Amino acid sequence: MLMRAYRWLLPHPLLTIVLALVWVILQNGISAGMVVFGILLGIIIPWMTSIWWPDTPKGFRMGRMVTYTFLVMWDIVVANIQVAWIVLTVPNAKLKPAWIVVPLELKQPEAITVLAGTITLTPGTVSSDLSDEGHSLLVHVLHTDDPDAVRDDIKTRYERRLLEIFS
Repeated sequence: MLMRAYRWLLPHPLLTIVLALVWVILQNGISAGMVVFGILLGIIIPWMTSIWWPDTPKGFRMGRMVTYTFLVMWDIVVANIQVAWIVLTVPNAKLKPAWIVVPLELKQPEAITVLAGTITLTPGTVSSDLSDEGHSLLVHVLHTDDPDAVRDDIKTRYERRLLEIFS
């Protein structure tokens, strides 16, 4: 009974903490009033929006998600350098943009969303569309000589890991 009341009041406890901390950090100074207000925001915002939140995915592996996050951050840094090099050295006439269809083994909407977000966050690529059935993702690439290699890289580097995280 107590757990049910706790879940009603704090539907997303981690989000409550993050929102309260962000509020306090965004202030010019720390005061008791701002901390209390941050905690109130941290409670009210998740509580009011909880009806639109999906259920927690079953079988989610947080440890693997942490390593995935570091991999994505590394790939973002590397892709920034690659895109900067392309912009500085490849004339527009020689750019080879491509539309790539990536067939998906992922079935969970949360996992597909993470994959699409990962692709979009990585400079030089953007997720453009998801098929109606959720079986494939349309990706635009700024410059590539081999679209099949890009597709295979997305599947092995990201989708395979997300299958492990969301299994």
